[in-house]
Amino acid sequence: MEQFDFVIIGAGTAGEAAAHLAASRGASVAIIDRELFGGSCPFWACMPSKALLHAASVHASGGEYPWPKASAFRDYMINREGIDFPDDGGHARSLEEAGAKVIRGTAHIAGPSTVSVESDGRRDTLLATKAIVVAVGTNPTIPEIPGLDAIRPWTNREGTATRDLPQSLAILGGGPTAVELAQVYARYGVPVTIVDRNERLNHRDHPRNSEALERALVNDGVRIRKGVEARLVIPGGAGGPHCLELSDGSSLEVHEVLLAVGRTAPVDGLGLETVGAKIERGRPVVDDRLRAADGVFVVGDAAGPEMHTHLAHYQGEIAARIALGEDVRPDHRAIPRATYTDPETAGVGLRLDQAQQQGYDAFEETADLATSAKGYVTESFGHVSIVVDRRERVLLGAFIAGPGASEAIHEAVLAIKTRTALSVLADTIHAFPTTARVMGGLFGEAAKKSEG
Repeated sequence: MEQFDFVIIGAGTAGEAAAHLAASRGASVAIIDRELFGGSCPFWACMPSKALLHAASVHASGGEYPWPKASAFRDYMINREGIDFPDDGGHARSLEEAGAKVIRGTAHIAGPSTVSVESDGRRDTLLATKAIVVAVGTNPTIPEIPGLDAIRPWTNREGTATRDLPQSLAILGGGPTAVELAQVYARYGVPVTIVDRNERLNHRDHPRNSEALERALVNDGVRIRKGVEARLVIPGGAGGPHCLELSDGSSLEVHEVLLAVGRTAPVDGLGLETVGAKIERGRPVVDDRLRAADGVFVVGDAAGPEMHTHLAHYQGEIAARIALGEDVRPDHRAIPRATYTDPETAGVGLRLDQAQQQGYDAFEETADLATSAKGYVTESFGHVSIVVDRRERVLLGAFIAGPGASEAIHEAVLAIKTRTALSVLADTIHAFPTTARVMGGLFGEAAKKSEG
């Protein structure tokens, strides 16, 4: 039985971050994955979707970026040029160069401090370890809709990896994956319909962000059906369109159906029960140090509280530091969120309703981006909104829709993390004309109001 300081199950962003940090501190590390080292982000999610969004933006603006060029650019970004499946060799080599042992296979927790690995159908190999890090990510949730299994629906994999434009596309769900891919395909002339059971797109976000997303997608030709869901799929024959019957009695004919209704952590059969870990609502229960049991950490999408590449990287490093003896805990108060549509939307912290539900004496300040200098010179629409704790005079949340939203939000991220005084934010100089300056103006208004 080989002995390691760390055995990491899953080689996506969280697992890679844990492995690199632990190895850099002199720990012995084994990292296991049954598919792609690097995980979803570089191959099926973040990188290909953003590459396609860029291409679609240029195309929609009249630039020379036809679909074959966009598809080739995407393939370049995911190391899939001239092959069917991405090449993850760069990720594996990087881990090996850092000193980690890379193992391709299926891992199973066999008890405290023990992990078994089955590779290529061979008998299990046992690994002994001081710390187990579970970084298995999540998989697309497959809803139970009669007839769905007969049509081979798309998930984010097909949505980001297809080399051929679909004739028409229905996207079930209205979150970040749905809105980003809807804009990509609509801008390439594909008839796209979003079917979302919620009453607004990206419903966990600020309502004004949802409004901006809907306006942008409608402008691009996307049909949006809110407050309904698919109840039945009738497969089309001989390459014809499928029929989706919806909960309001209407129907929809489409050639492809993309599932974007949520993500499920693949923890069944992982062996977490052998170490006494608890599973609630499909996810392992972790404490304030990301521990599911003694010596067992869960990081990334499977841990929550949200699912982002940047959060997974952060948690992977934090778990490694804790296992190595540092007295640290993850700080989840200021997690940035962004969608990379045109316009972008971003947010951090609490919405006004959430802040009030948690007992804060909170108020909100909002600016219309379209009537700001930034909005005028870029001919753009959107908003900047901030949520303020009146009593403590600090920022609780910030939300932006408009140019550069994913960049401008980080001032608010830092302000919430450090509990920077509103007076300091109001006294900070912001470059003109920027989206950040619009937020700076709100800091000034909120500082005056909180002093009253």
